[in-house]
Amino acid sequence: MISTIYESPVGPLTLISDGAALAHLQFENPRYAYAPAPKGSDAILDAARRELDLYFAGKLTMFSVPVAPQGTAFQRRVWAALQAIPYGATRTYGAQAALIDAPKAVRAVGLANGRNPISIIIPCHRVIGASGALTGYGGGLARKRFLLELEQGQARLSRQAS
Repeated sequence: MISTIYESPVGPLTLISDGAALAHLQFENPRYAYAPAPKGSDAILDAARRELDLYFAGKLTMFSVPVAPQGTAFQRRVWAALQAIPYGATRTYGAQAALIDAPKAVRAVGLANGRNPISIIIPCHRVIGASGALTGYGGGLARKRFLLELEQGQARLSRQAS
């Protein structure tokens, strides 16, 4: 494992590579911190930084950097479903639960979203409450709002949402 800090419009992000894929992307002061990895660089971290640059510039709508989120089988199903939410769109937790054939597991889907180890790239910020309200986000609601506004062409990149 190797890590780097990426300075983003939503504050510093720690990127961690396992050499073959991105294993973590975490905000500063995360709720669920992962084991620190030595600082460095590799092709995966370089690709993630390039893609994040393009994403925050509004020029990338789908990430291609390989990801390897570690979690339970259920969590991995939830995280895979997150990657199917189109750029600029949102879905409710209920819709996500139905998408993975677990319509009664709305709370479990919410908990799995909260444990997403690769925020932004696995876009848990695109999941909202049934009422349309922004609810829970590991990076905080200001960051979630910023990311959604960015994807809808409404964010100003000079503003830091941290």
